[in-house]
Amino acid sequence: MNDRAAAGPVRRSAAAVSAHLEPSLLAVTAAALAAGGVAWAIGAGGLADLLWGLGAVCAIVPAVGWVVAALRRGHAGVDLIAVLALGGTLAVREYLAGALIALMLATGRTLEAAAQRRASHDVRALVERAPRTARRLTDAGVSTVPLAEVRIGDLLVVGPGEVVPVDGRVASAVAVLDESVLTGEPLHVEHARDEAVRSGVINAGGAFDLRATATERDSTYAEIVRLARQAGAESAPVVRLADRYAAWFLPLSLAVAGLAWLLSGSAVRAVAVLVVATPCPLLLAAPVAIVSGLSRASRLGVVIRGGGALESLGRARTLLLDKTGTLTGGRPRVLDVAGAPGWKPARVLRLAASLDQYSPHVLAHAIVDAARERGLELPAASNVTEDPGRGASGTVDGHRASIGRIDATGAVPSWARAVDNRALLDGAAVAWLTVDGHMAGALLLRDPIRSDAPRTLRHLRAAGIERIMMLTGDRAEPAHEVAAVLGLDGVRAELSPAEKVAAVRAERERAATVMVGDGVNDAPALAAADVGVAMGARGSTASSEAADIVLTTDRVDRLADAVAIAGRARRIAVQSALGGMLLSLAAMAAAAAGLLPPAAGALLQEGIDIAVILNALRALRVDQAARPALTPAAEALIHRFAAEHDDLQDVLEAVRAAADRLCDSSGPPALAAVEEAHRLLTERLLPHEYAEEHQLYPALAPMLGGPETTATMSRAHTEIERLSRRIATHLRLAHTRGGLDAGQLDDLRSCLYGLHTVLRLHFSQEEENYFSLAP
Repeated sequence: MNDRAAAGPVRRSAAAVSAHLEPSLLAVTAAALAAGGVAWAIGAGGLADLLWGLGAVCAIVPAVGWVVAALRRGHAGVDLIAVLALGGTLAVREYLAGALIALMLATGRTLEAAAQRRASHDVRALVERAPRTARRLTDAGVSTVPLAEVRIGDLLVVGPGEVVPVDGRVASAVAVLDESVLTGEPLHVEHARDEAVRSGVINAGGAFDLRATATERDSTYAEIVRLARQAGAESAPVVRLADRYAAWFLPLSLAVAGLAWLLSGSAVRAVAVLVVATPCPLLLAAPVAIVSGLSRASRLGVVIRGGGALESLGRARTLLLDKTGTLTGGRPRVLDVAGAPGWKPARVLRLAASLDQYSPHVLAHAIVDAARERGLELPAASNVTEDPGRGASGTVDGHRASIGRIDATGAVPSWARAVDNRALLDGAAVAWLTVDGHMAGALLLRDPIRSDAPRTLRHLRAAGIERIMMLTGDRAEPAHEVAAVLGLDGVRAELSPAEKVAAVRAERERAATVMVGDGVNDAPALAAADVGVAMGARGSTASSEAADIVLTTDRVDRLADAVAIAGRARRIAVQSALGGMLLSLAAMAAAAAGLLPPAAGALLQEGIDIAVILNALRALRVDQAARPALTPAAEALIHRFAAEHDDLQDVLEAVRAAADRLCDSSGPPALAAVEEAHRLLTERLLPHEYAEEHQLYPALAPMLGGPETTATMSRAHTEIERLSRRIATHLRLAHTRGGLDAGQLDDLRSCLYGLHTVLRLHFSQEEENYFSLAP
């Protein structure tokens, strides 16, 4: 244990030395080559040889150290050929060739140092976030004690916003906790007395008492830290692309050099072979392609911590995704608003948001955001109080109102039962609005699928990902629904951090595996995968530090871009390396035949290097097929119509509410609801659809491949207009006959429900296919 503890500072010290050594070596070898060139130009040949020789000597010393280190690890890399070539040029006094090789070696090592450093899987953020003390309640009062002194059975006090220090059971009437740090689930969870609570979660309500059931060492959060450390230590170092090819290129080069010396009796020929055999395409071209890929990715907000991660990402075939914050938005949104008979959804939302604008609760924020998105004026509420786990109450517009949970002990009206049923089917949470003691409405909230998630998964499969699975700590029902919508290959729900790590390890045995997540609970799994990807824009610091790749923008489609960039950079690196080696083999044959002296061979090798480096730089170019380039006008239209989608949610709610009302009766209130829905359709929705058809679609069609790419969306517009006309016809008949008759009801209900379904599907398709294109 002490040896491992001491090894950490040693490795950090060695890394610090290496970080300065390679750039310094590059500067020295470049200066030696340039100074020697100047000396040779002014006729000082002896001085030129001295300077070139010094450059070669400066390179051979650290190169020997690199070779010895590689041999200790059990493999001989490309540096061995460089060392032999350097030694050979010095032995036969081909100093210019030695200086050229020294420069190439130093350049390759410097590029590789920048491109190949692997993430350290630092879990410092995990450790820093863990509480150090706890407040223990005794007969003498509350005292703060070190966490290590907490024993099983101790009664602790957890204040608002504090992290639960150890595993325990609630000793108060109720505890409201934010468990997203462990499960990823963004909704707050209410725990009654004697229910178990895990360490690491955050108190989202009032202060509560906790009876400890575990010590610090045996608690959940400490286990997460240990898992992340263990998984990070088990991550195997990436074998350099250059070293993999060197496995056969090295013995071949030595064999050709030895054969040339044996047959000709000239050591110069052997050195010439080693000079042109110096694997500069491996030392330079592969790192250049990888660095170019890193640069290209960084411009899109994808931070890749080194060439090893980029190479691994390029060969990955399995993708594992967390749900909350990765496939979904990570925060709840209002899915629908339902009103009691006589209550319009807009009024329900307005009163609920008026109360919740004073609450820090995550659901309250979602309700207030929904009201503001729809342009509702929020009156000031007075005498507002909040009961943790129950909701907020106060006076609004002269009425006593509350929003949150209710006690469903009495008779529940049919409309409320319908809301409960829909919440169960949709996996949504319900916030009930009561006004003056009567149920007035309900708001359904759910963490929605990201609009860019379906497109991202399609692009990932096109980029070479063959298997996509979800690993989540969330409940099974919403997890399976998301997986079904997105067409995932599998889903595993209600996983603990340890189970996530086990699942990642199992997938790694089948293929190179990428894990994507955004929470502290994902950090161990990210560290255990071949490549860990953190949603860094809103994810935890711990997950970002445990990951090899961090998405700095809150867009999951950047992951597809990163996979495509990594695959392309890796292909170009392989092309450059193989192409350069084939040219080197041809030059080796010429050198073995005596047609290339060492200095000329070194210059020829430089020409080969330039060719393969130029090819490697292609990795900087943008692959236009991956993402269509939007004009500023098209981007502005996308943002405009996306905002209109938010504004039109109340129209969709009115259409569904009218259909629901027809299920109860066909009297004047139901007819009035249908008339209101038709008015909203005519005044707001149909003009929106018309503008999309004649402004947005023509602007997008050229970028997407022509008018046919928007044809299916145009067909949806036609169906929306057809159903709207059919509803208008029913209303004319009703006005003529003095009300809705029985023969109209079935068709009118079908029109309204069908229109609501078509609109929801059409909105989702536009948001997925078009709106997700804009940053």
